[in-house]
Amino acid sequence: MSITVTGIRRYPVKSCRGEELDSAVVEPWGLAGDRRWMVVDAAGRFVTARVEHRLLLVHPRIVEDGLELTAPGLPPIHVRAPGAGSERISVQIWSSTVDAALAVGADAWLTEAIGTSARLVHLDDPTLRATDPTFSRPEDRVSFADGYPLLLASQDSLAALDELVAAGPLADEGPLSMTRFRPSLVVAGAPAWDEDRWRRIRVGGAVFRVVKGCARCVMTTLDPTTAEGGKEPIATLARHRRWDGQTWFAVNLVPDSPGARISVGDGVEVLEAGDPADGPLRATTVAARGAEHR
Repeated sequence: MSITVTGIRRYPVKSCRGEELDSAVVEPWGLAGDRRWMVVDAAGRFVTARVEHRLLLVHPRIVEDGLELTAPGLPPIHVRAPGAGSERISVQIWSSTVDAALAVGADAWLTEAIGTSARLVHLDDPTLRATDPTFSRPEDRVSFADGYPLLLASQDSLAALDELVAAGPLADEGPLSMTRFRPSLVVAGAPAWDEDRWRRIRVGGAVFRVVKGCARCVMTTLDPTTAEGGKEPIATLARHRRWDGQTWFAVNLVPDSPGARISVGDGVEVLEAGDPADGPLRATTVAARGAEHR
């Protein structure tokens, strides 16, 4: 079995469109430049494409001094990264509250782009936000990603999922694009769903813990090119990939080799694996196995 990296993607602004990369540096909290920016409302609570679908149509690009943003029907805008002395606000993302720097000049543009009041913040100190201690270590950190530094998805698993969709009542919604799952790394060459059992892997020169399966939400039902919704893949995952009342696709990673560079074409080596009968690593697996992955 020869597994290789076929795609690397980062998301400069949480919930917005991603960037395809040939290579990337792995930092303790994710790929360099990944989800260090976030859209928030007037109260500082994160705004997500789960609710504001038009965020998926905002295309950020990292430039030397900040970001360039484009969106349908609007002129591009350049946003400088906040510097020393910038206004700071407390922002909330899920159960985390962290201090972030407020970007200047983006609010009106973002509000028009997504149709609701919005502000843009920058996580200039990425050491502030801890990961869920149930599935990771006290020193692990994450940017503005939902829960963990990286997400790995398998092309072989997506092909298997597409076959299930094609055989079901919503066949016209397939095949599905990998971009709707928003992975950091895409790999190919392993049997479908084999990533469920991975516990430690090496990608090129970087080692990662596979700390948890990824429970999927309504955001995967949105076409990332149009922001229009459907019922897949959740409908099919609910029939074939349902555990603990949730549906599962892809796995979350925490890096143990920060500073390493990974590239498309790198080999992937499975260093440790669990029982495939367990399905994706999740809370009930941890309880049953005594948190073996820590």
